[in-house]
Amino acid sequence: MTDDTIPLFSFPAIQGKKVTAAFDGGRLSSDGGVMLLSMAERRLGVAERLARCIPDRRDPSRIAHTIADMIRARVFAICCGYEDADDLDLLRCDPAFKLACGRLPDSGRDLCSQPTLSRLENAPGLKDVIRLTYALVDQWMASYAMPPSRVTLDIDDTCDVAHGHQQLSLFNAHYDERCFLPIHVYDTEKSRPVAVILRPGKTPSGVEVRAYLRRLVRRIRSRWPSTRVLFRGDGHYARPEAMTWCEENDVDYVFGLPGTKPLSKKVDETADAVRTERAVGDKDVVRGYAETRHRAGSWHKERRAIARIEATRLGLDIRFIVTNLDHGSAEWLYETLYCARGQAENLIKLHKAQLASDRTSCRSALANQVRLVLHTAAYWLMLAVRDAIPKERDLAKAEFATLRLKLLKIAARVIEMASRVRLAFAAACPEAQLFACLPAALMPRGP
Repeated sequence: MTDDTIPLFSFPAIQGKKVTAAFDGGRLSSDGGVMLLSMAERRLGVAERLARCIPDRRDPSRIAHTIADMIRARVFAICCGYEDADDLDLLRCDPAFKLACGRLPDSGRDLCSQPTLSRLENAPGLKDVIRLTYALVDQWMASYAMPPSRVTLDIDDTCDVAHGHQQLSLFNAHYDERCFLPIHVYDTEKSRPVAVILRPGKTPSGVEVRAYLRRLVRRIRSRWPSTRVLFRGDGHYARPEAMTWCEENDVDYVFGLPGTKPLSKKVDETADAVRTERAVGDKDVVRGYAETRHRAGSWHKERRAIARIEATRLGLDIRFIVTNLDHGSAEWLYETLYCARGQAENLIKLHKAQLASDRTSCRSALANQVRLVLHTAAYWLMLAVRDAIPKERDLAKAEFATLRLKLLKIAARVIEMASRVRLAFAAACPEAQLFACLPAALMPRGP
């Protein structure tokens, strides 16, 4: 029966029939797919893993929201497109969000509010934040059933524009912005995040890069002592301190190498041959490869350098990489191994643009690092949902924004009864068949 006390509003008439509307549909949620995120979180255990890193100094008798519950609510909201903590002031009553966080939609206590989440973000001290960051590395290692024989990790940084004069924010002339330059590390083959570290808005020095690599490798080898690690990065990670440390600690690397006149001179013969072949054959593009030993002025030894030489109608383009690998042809090292790091840039876009991890607007650098950790936890949940989709479906390779649109932003009526809770999804949901099979695919694995 229509409730006439709720004010109606109108839309244009369709085929002579009046169209009216009112917000009287009952306990509906526009984010019914958040239940998939709840299944993914139960499978991964990421909220409990992060909660163990934050000491709870509150009076136990007065706790209404555990740290794990607060993390779940915040991470679920990020996945559903609510990147700011103040969105929880409205979502805390949403029946689907309450159910996803383990609370009954009607009789259960509402979720935490924005001030509670803000206190959580600012509560961890330096040691706590370090533990949180390492917990992400542990989450990545736990995603493997067995220690792999070899892993390739892509390291890169991205511009994160600051919203004011926050701690660690600096003006960067290259980006013409006051920003941070957080470092992202990915297991690109599996699309899995390994670590995200907030840092000042300037190019990392060799000592800084070496410190990051040392800490990460130490954490990995504490659980995987026999796994071989390969790092890939662009030119400003080819620092002598970082390369020397890798060589001394049995870590492989392939880094971009800025070209110099002495280095280019060593591949002149191959460059002339490529240029000549293009001109004689009147071809659009001719590509060749060369290999040499090179020692820059700041290096203590010669290292293996690979050149990709490309001649086009616009001229000659030469790109270099440096590596301590002694196997593989020049072409394979550049085209197959090094160029694959480009996928890491797409993963950073998922993290930054589609999960809004650049919302680092806290004054404190520690609080902003906590935010990066929470957004990375959201990345893990979205990745788990995508990995559960059958490979033959188009959504198995979809971006997170598409997954959010097709699987998370689904209307659902949440009905709490005496002995059960029922979710009534929209009958016209385009992905209803796929959605129905995902809860079983996301069930936690057995011991």
